[in-house]
Amino acid sequence: MTFAELGLNAPILKALEQQGYKTPSPIQAKAIPPALAGRDVLGCAQTGTGKTCAFATPILQLLNQRKNDAHPIRALILTPTRELAIQIGESFDAYGKFLPLRTAVIFGGVGQNPQVQALQRGVDVLVATPGRLEDLYQQGFVDVSKLEIFVLDEADRMLDMGFIHDVKKILKWLPQKKQTLFFSATMPPEITQLVNSLLRDPVRVAVDPVSSPVEVIDQSVYFVDRGNKTRLIAHLMQEQRAKNALVFTRTKHGANKVARDLEKAGITAAAIHGNKSQTARQQALADFKSGKIRALVATDIAARGLDIDRLSHVFNYNLPDVPETYVHRIGRTGRAGRDGVAIALCEFSEKPLLKDIEKLIGKPVPVVEGHPFPMTDFSEPVRDKHGKIVNAEDAEARQAARERSRERREAAKAAQEKAAVEPSAPQSSEGEVKKKRRRKKKSAQPAQVTLQPTRQTVETPAKPKSEKADPPESRPARPKLTLPGTRMDTGDQMPVVEFKRPDPLAGDRIMDATARLLAPRKVTLTPAPAAKPKREEPPEQNKNNRRRKGKKPAGQTAQPSAGASQGSPVKPAPPKAEKQAVHAKQQPKQEKTVKQEKRRDKARRRDDRRGPDVAGRSRTKDPTQQASLMKPYYLNQDD
Repeated sequence: MTFAELGLNAPILKALEQQGYKTPSPIQAKAIPPALAGRDVLGCAQTGTGKTCAFATPILQLLNQRKNDAHPIRALILTPTRELAIQIGESFDAYGKFLPLRTAVIFGGVGQNPQVQALQRGVDVLVATPGRLEDLYQQGFVDVSKLEIFVLDEADRMLDMGFIHDVKKILKWLPQKKQTLFFSATMPPEITQLVNSLLRDPVRVAVDPVSSPVEVIDQSVYFVDRGNKTRLIAHLMQEQRAKNALVFTRTKHGANKVARDLEKAGITAAAIHGNKSQTARQQALADFKSGKIRALVATDIAARGLDIDRLSHVFNYNLPDVPETYVHRIGRTGRAGRDGVAIALCEFSEKPLLKDIEKLIGKPVPVVEGHPFPMTDFSEPVRDKHGKIVNAEDAEARQAARERSRERREAAKAAQEKAAVEPSAPQSSEGEVKKKRRRKKKSAQPAQVTLQPTRQTVETPAKPKSEKADPPESRPARPKLTLPGTRMDTGDQMPVVEFKRPDPLAGDRIMDATARLLAPRKVTLTPAPAAKPKREEPPEQNKNNRRRKGKKPAGQTAQPSAGASQGSPVKPAPPKAEKQAVHAKQQPKQEKTVKQEKRRDKARRRDDRRGPDVAGRSRTKDPTQQASLMKPYYLNQDD
C-alpha cells in the first residue's frame, strides 16, 4: 500500500516523498482514511509508530479543501510537553510545505510576544500545551469559535502530568460540532471516561498490544554498582561506537551529575529537565540532533514524543518505578522500522523494578556479564517505616537541594553582615570633591531646549560687554523663561505641546498668592469720608427721646422732670402722629450712632494698612483666597 492509495493529494504526497516516506505504517494506514472522511478516530498505539503523520496529513488536506483567507484557528492539537509541541509543529511545516496554510506553536517557558504576533497574523493550525493555551485564551488572544478539528495527543501522558483537569476546561471552550482525533499509548479508566464523553461513534484503531516493546530494539541489562554507572556508559559508548545516546535518570540532580561525569570522561553531553529554561532545553536538543553533543541526559520529561533521527542508543541510568515508562523510554530508538539498542543499568536495590518490567513485556531482558565494572555491593536496600525501598538517587537529590538552600541562606546572611560592618568610604579631599561635582554636572547637563514663546516672554537682562568676558560662542545659551499660556518647542523627537492656562495677571482678581505679590500695583489712595459732626439735640428733643424710649400707656400723663419748677404748668403730651413728624424732622436718615462710627473707622484703618487692591477699592475678605505664607511688602511708586 502507498500513501496515494490512502487518498492524499499531490502536494502532501510530494512533501512526504521529500521526507523519505515510502509506505505508510500500520497506524497511518488505518487512521488516515477515516480521518479524511470526517470521522472521529480513537488511536491506541505505542510510541514511535508514526501517529503524528497519521493525524497531520488528513488535517492539512481537509483544511486545504475548505480554504479561508482570514486564517482563523481551524485545527487545534493539544500536547503535554513543550518538546513534543515543537516537534509536531515541525512535522506540520514539513508535510504542508506546498500548501498555503499557516501553523503556529505556543508553549510556556518563553516570552509570549512572538506567539501573540503569530496568532494576530492568522493561524490555520495551532499546536499548544495546556498551560500557555489557557493563559492566552484568558487574555483574549486565542479564538476557537471557528474550530473544525481537535486532536488530543498523548492523552495518558496528560493524565500522568496532571493536565487532565486543564484538558476538560479547554474542551468547554470548543464548539460542539467538530471532528476529534484521540491518540494514547495506554487506556486507563480516566482516559476511557474522557473518550466516551468526547468522541461520537469513533473509528477505533489499535496497533500491537498496549505498551508492548518494539521488536527491533536490542535490549540488555548490566548489573553494576551505582558509583560505576557513568563509567560503564562511557565505556560502552566507546566500545560500541555509539553515534549518539539518550540517557534517562530519575532526578534532575542526577541528570546534571551524569552530564558532568560524561564530560570528564571525554564525551560531550548536556542535561535537559524541568529546571532548565525553555531556551536551554531547546538549545540542548538542537545540539543533540545536529551532532554537536553525543549524549543527552534527560529525565522522563523527554521520554515521550521526541523524534530524534537515527538515535542509536538509549541508556536507562536508573530503572523507572512504573514499568510502562521503560517502554516509552526505549521507544526513542528503533523508530520508523530502524534498529536500536536499549541498555539498562541495574544496581542491587533495583532488581525488583527489573522483575516488574520483564513481567510487563512478557519476556526476560538478557543479562550481559563480563564487563569491566561488575557488581560488588550486595547489601540489602534501605527501606522506610512503611517498608518501601528508599532510592539512593532520591535521597542524594534531596540532600543536594538542602545544601544549595543552606548555601544561599549563608551567602545572603554574609552579605547582610558585610553591609552592616563595612565602614563608610573615607572622605575625599576638597579638590577631588570639586572634580567629582564638575564631572557629575557635566554628565547630567541636559540637551539645550529652545523655547518659542507666543504670548509673553521675560528675558534676563544681558550683562555689559567687557574685555575679559568670554566670547558668545563659548558661553552656554540661557533658556528663556516662558510665562504660562505659551507654546514650547520640544524638538523633533516630541510633538509641540500647547499649554493653555489662564493668565493670573489678566483679570481683576489675582488668585495666586505669589503672582499677587509680584504684580505691579496702582496705589490710589481713596480718602475716607469725613465723619459728620454730632448734632446736639435741644433739650426738648432730648426730653422727647427720653419719653420715646420709656413709653407710657395711653392716656397717662408724663411726670414732671426733677429740674422743672414746681410752679410751672405741666403741658399735655402731643398726639402720636405729631410726635413722629417732629422726630423725623429733627433726626435725619443718615445719622449714625457713635458705636457704628467707631466700627467703620476701625475697618478703614485696617484697609489702609493692607493697601487697596488692583481696582483701587477697599479690600474685602475673599473666601476663595488662602492666606499667603510670605510677609507682604510693597514699595510706593514715589520711591
